[in-house]
Amino acid sequence: MAYTQGLSSSCLFLSHKGAPQGIQQSLGLNLPFTNSRINSSLQTRIFVELREDSAPMTSDHSKKMKIPHVLTVAGSDSGAGAGIQADLKACAARGVYCSTVITAVTAQNTVGVQGVSVVPEDFVAEQLKSVLSDMQVDVVKTGMLPSIGIVNVLSQGLREFPVRALVVDPVMVSTSGDVLAGPSILAGFREQLLPIADIVTPNLKEASALLGGQQLETVADMCSAAKLLHDMGPRNVLVKGGDLPDSLDAVDIFFDGKDFHELRSMRIKTCNTHGTGCSLASCIAAELAKGSSMLPAVKVAKHYIETALDYSKDIAIGNGPQGPFDHLLRLKSYVHNSCRQVGFNPSDLFLYAVTDSRMNKKWGRSITDAVKAAIDGGATIIQLREKDSETQDFLEAAKACLKICHSHGVPLLINDRIDVALACDADGVHVGQSDMPARVARTLLGPDKIIGVSCKTPKQAHQAWIDGADYIGCGGVYPTNTKENNLTVGLDGLKTVCVASKLPVVAIGGIGASNASSVMEIGVPNLKGVAVVSALFDRECILTEARKLHAILTESMSLQRTH
Repeated sequence: MAYTQGLSSSCLFLSHKGAPQGIQQSLGLNLPFTNSRINSSLQTRIFVELREDSAPMTSDHSKKMKIPHVLTVAGSDSGAGAGIQADLKACAARGVYCSTVITAVTAQNTVGVQGVSVVPEDFVAEQLKSVLSDMQVDVVKTGMLPSIGIVNVLSQGLREFPVRALVVDPVMVSTSGDVLAGPSILAGFREQLLPIADIVTPNLKEASALLGGQQLETVADMCSAAKLLHDMGPRNVLVKGGDLPDSLDAVDIFFDGKDFHELRSMRIKTCNTHGTGCSLASCIAAELAKGSSMLPAVKVAKHYIETALDYSKDIAIGNGPQGPFDHLLRLKSYVHNSCRQVGFNPSDLFLYAVTDSRMNKKWGRSITDAVKAAIDGGATIIQLREKDSETQDFLEAAKACLKICHSHGVPLLINDRIDVALACDADGVHVGQSDMPARVARTLLGPDKIIGVSCKTPKQAHQAWIDGADYIGCGGVYPTNTKENNLTVGLDGLKTVCVASKLPVVAIGGIGASNASSVMEIGVPNLKGVAVVSALFDRECILTEARKLHAILTESMSLQRTH
């Protein structure tokens, strides 16, 4: 394994470890994981959801919602780690539309670049005009510009179709240090692109090439380089110092013409760093397209890259020295889920165990011991409801319980806390009427996760179905001590909701060994099971009580089939 080399290499083979800067809560959302790694992804998805809700779509084009739009002008990477492919993924992860102008097609993988075919200049010009003349681009981001002719085409296109901002990632030096751009291209960058750029993002080798071979070996050298590059015309400069000799941190220097900002972070130990420079520049472009100012955009981009690198540090794609990373923070979840049933199975609602931290504390049990005992006794799904736990404690408990559940093929849901569900990659969430709407939860969690909603009325059940829930929990059927001021619906209310619901139903509230049969015998086919709290976790032996309940439910279901 190799330590990441900061934002240091070219777009073809490079690496980054961003400074752990927190993402500002510009949407006014009080997320429990402020400044945490998971928050980057979570806020991105919330941003998308809120934008979708901010204005109705109509047939009048002038009334349609304007979507932030980045155009990337760069080369294609057949291995999909860098170039156009990285730009598309980074913009998608940040909730921004991304269009493309392809300047070159490369044959490359995790071992290296095997070939490059440059796209003819007239066709680059045609692509550029097609997009800029029609699609309301906010920000243009550049990557590999393999000829002076293509630099000229881009410069002319931007004069004809001005955009809000230009982000220049000067891809011109390979990981080995070879200069990929000849003197004419370097001159084109200096004379045509840097004077109109809002930010330029070179690594040490690229900054050195732009400055005629000046050696950059210290933070002071980086500051000097940033000042010299700024004198060439760009409004802002980010010199990425991951290749800085003898540095334990990844140090980047941001200069806006007045102030220097030294952005430091620890290095992440991983070889999955291919495409970080492309992705960082695209993320900066995405944040600018959303309306961010420059320094906050850079900080968000660095935090995003850090999050993605940390998530991806142990994935394996390819056999070469530098693998790609996962922009969308999703690949490992599919690996983890590969041995589990895909999709929601309503039969999992049969014996639904809902944990309670106070009860476990009363009986001197750990949450993991309680969950394992419930599963050994026949629980078919587990919901972690830890109202009194600190966020970090809850997350660690969720991770430990997830291992237990998955080793037995049992789904694990998190009560209310979408952030915890995302952070531990739980199988889904259960939300109440006063919690985050199921529609928003679905947007954040994706199509594969399980979402349940507490409902007391047919109207609420119908809304849960519209919002994309997988099941509803109906109750309280009987009075219960686990929730204060919880109105009961009774067996009649439960049956009314079940009949009206288009979703599977699990009954909850005051249900135990003495009344579980009565609940299951109301005679509606979409009532799939019962959810229990006290009947399991406020008992001396969870295993015994779970086995008893499972037997009662099994007998009730058998009787219904015979009738």
